[in-house]
Amino acid sequence: MRFDFEKNREWSDHLVMVSQLGLTMVLCIGFCFFIGLYLDRSIGTKGIFTVVFILLGVFGGGVTIYRQIIRMTESDTASRKTPDDS
Repeated sequence: MRFDFEKNREWSDHLVMVSQLGLTMVLCIGFCFFIGLYLDRSIGTKGIFTVVFILLGVFGGGVTIYRQIIRMTESDTASRKTPDDS
């Protein structure tokens, strides 16, 4: 049994969008976590930089996701406009 992407186009587009947003958030937090961990180990602090950089990763990921959603909704509304709409 094969999944027909053309028949379920809207559903698969939403799945791709949610997956992209989730991966963006995970990668932002993970990248900042490892930077904070590296700084804590090299400087000798006990988790201060890890916590700070995780918070920066959450904030940065949230801003990035917000921008992606705005860009997706703008392109979606632009593609739905007909030539009669102004």
